[in-house]
Order: sequence, then structure tokens, then C-alpha cells
Amino acid sequence: MSVKRLAAIPPRCWWVYLLRCSDGTLYAGATIDLPRRIAAHGRGRVKYTRGRRPVALAWAEEVGEKGAALSRESRIKRLSKAQKEALLPT
Repeated sequence: MSVKRLAAIPPRCWWVYLLRCSDGTLYAGATIDLPRRIAAHGRGRVKYTRGRRPVALAWAEEVGEKGAALSRESRIKRLSKAQKEALLPT
């Protein structure tokens, strides 16, 4: 592939997201393909959410780079449920 064609491909952005599970818990994750990942959760392909379906996207944030997304996800996972709830839109 030529350099010109590579430059035309838009950079893929990373997302950090929170899912609300049927048992009321919040699941935090990071992905480069948000629709595909949400669908995987919905089909039971993710261990944590498999027994907590249905799940609904509660919040998502476009982060940009992988390292930043994984760091943000890690910080969110350490938050209490109340702190995670505070991230959600009202």
C-alpha cells in the first residue's frame, strides 16, 4: 500500500465505556470498535456480562490512543459504584 493511501485511512480511535447490567452493576471496558464490542456483550461472549444480560450502554468516551484508553479504563474500574454513576449523563 502506498504512503498516500495509508495517509488517507483515518486513525482508529479508542473508546472507554460503561455498561449497565441487568443486576444493576456497571461494567467498564475499552475497545476500538464500540458497536462490535457492545454486540459481543449482548450475545454473551464476554465472561462478566454473560450472566448479567441484558446490558445497555450507559456511557462512552472517545479517548484516541490505546494507552490512554487502557489507563482511563483502569482508573474507572477502581472507582466506587457511586463515582461511576457520577460519570453518567443525567
